[in-house]
Amino acid sequence: MGLVARVVEAAGIPTVTLNMIWPYQRLIGMPRVAAVEHPFGRPYGDVGDAKTQGEVLRAALDVFAKADGPGYIEHLPFTWHEDPKETKWHPAEPSPIIALMKSRRK
Repeated sequence: MGLVARVVEAAGIPTVTLNMIWPYQRLIGMPRVAAVEHPFGRPYGDVGDAKTQGEVLRAALDVFAKADGPGYIEHLPFTWHEDPKETKWHPAEPSPIIALMKSRRK
């Protein structure tokens, strides 16, 4: 998604990307990022949760008003409502990129 955002930006159209792994996106040069602490596959919220989905969408769009240029990252004030270890639909093992990020924090 970051590469697409860069091409769109090169055409003169500003972009904001909602993203769960913002450190990786900074490395590839994503112009503006609305970072959200949600699991993969659920960036806007849980299935059927229109209220949260709308709030996340509005917050991501608000990043346009705050972003002072490419490279801007804003962490949206949303957290997932359940522990990932107790989630039935989420894989038991973290994805390779998440496992790598966790190992680098130690």
